[in-house]
Amino acid sequence: MYEFNFQRPANSDAAIDAQANAEDGQYMAGGQTIIPVLKQRLAMPSDVIDLGAIEDLSGITIADGTVTIGAMTTHTDVATSGDVLGAIPALADLASMIGDPHVRNRGTIGGSIANNDPAADYPAAVLGLGATVHTNQRTIIADEFFTDLFETALDEGELITNVVFPVPDQAAYMKFPNPASRYAIAGVFVSRTGADVRVAVTGAAACVFRAAEMEQALAGNFNLDAIEGIGVDGTDFNNDLHASAEYRTHLVSVMAKRAVAKALG
Repeated sequence: MYEFNFQRPANSDAAIDAQANAEDGQYMAGGQTIIPVLKQRLAMPSDVIDLGAIEDLSGITIADGTVTIGAMTTHTDVATSGDVLGAIPALADLASMIGDPHVRNRGTIGGSIANNDPAADYPAAVLGLGATVHTNQRTIIADEFFTDLFETALDEGELITNVVFPVPDQAAYMKFPNPASRYAIAGVFVSRTGADVRVAVTGAAACVFRAAEMEQALAGNFNLDAIEGIGVDGTDFNNDLHASAEYRTHLVSVMAKRAVAKALG
């Protein structure tokens, strides 16, 4: 681990100022990614700015058909929230599948989506529900937030404050997890709100994406028969020691069907 300055600001303004005044400052949310990266000397920020003491970045609010989750809210808090379970049970279900108890008790929604790991679960929920990401500077719609492998639309120093999820009529998430890490080898989040259907895929490619052909088929008829025989183009899918691109292509179809079946109850 390289030497760095450690800062633990008490509020968002102080955190933003600390990052702006640092030579190469980096925010730390739950630390589930940055700490291993620092230990392996894969990053050498001048300052690590711990957001853990900022109380107004945590919490869950239900209002006007939406669920608002603070950026520093842990996966466990989402998974066990009665409000989330009542409004979007699929979101609570997804959070309960992340990693192990240690990861769920430390990891946060803001840290997860800012990191945008290609196999992370939360990006599928954000994109699959058409959520909006709120920062200290602006609001970013889900379709514009995730841009590439470990990349997002966030500018340097921009701080996620919360994520707002619209409550769907039906939704579900299914994944095929790596047995060791619980990361998604392929995961699919499906939601329906009126005639609008969204199908988001994580784990299969370099970045979470929407399966347009499946969405169109399900918008016309939200049942299993609608996506029978409909797959995704796996030409650019991840191909590694965990699974081949061909296998991931197959898994996406399987997980999509399971997610639709789960959404239908």
